[in-house]
Amino acid sequence: MDWNIDTKLSTITLDNCNTNDAMIEKIKDKLPLNTLLKDVALLHMRCCAHILNLIVKDGLEVVKDGAERIRYSVAYWTATPKRKEKFEETAKQLRISCTKNLVLDCPTRWNSTYKMLDVAILYEDVFS
Repeated sequence: MDWNIDTKLSTITLDNCNTNDAMIEKIKDKLPLNTLLKDVALLHMRCCAHILNLIVKDGLEVVKDGAERIRYSVAYWTATPKRKEKFEETAKQLRISCTKNLVLDCPTRWNSTYKMLDVAILYEDVFS
């Protein structure tokens, strides 16, 4: 309030959390509502990155079993240089170009799971 932020505020971007919803209600009581864009309708903007993260996590839950099997296979084939060599030999026998290295994901980071699956799909027949 000392800096007059209350008169310069248009939106607050937060993730989707009940605590944040409650806090927005408390903030509304402290602000001059006539200075806000569209009155109060745009004050609480949901974080798109958080929403996207929730959507992707829900989608990955659907394919969880398959992703885990691929994760274990990638971990197995990348554990030693000898196994990696055997994997590449099998790919060559199946006439599959080994242009990309297998990538093991970090299960808590969905973008790494995407990268793992993106590469693994190229070698689907080798895994079989």
